[in-house]
Amino acid sequence: MSEVAAIAFALAYTIADAAKVSGIGRTSLYEAIGAGKLEARKAGNRTLIPAESLRAFLASLPAADIR
Repeated sequence: MSEVAAIAFALAYTIADAAKVSGIGRTSLYEAIGAGKLEARKAGNRTLIPAESLRAFLASLPAADIR
């Protein structure tokens, strides 16, 4: 299994991994956490985002209006 595939099936993501799989920047992820829009957990010094929380956050974003 490739590294990207392993990341895609993770139970939780580090900020760096969440940025990779979602395409959202680290700063935006931290802002979403601070605003209470994205759940995060701490494991020592590491900030982890549960996979379900990242999926729910992405689903809550407004639809793109591309013309």
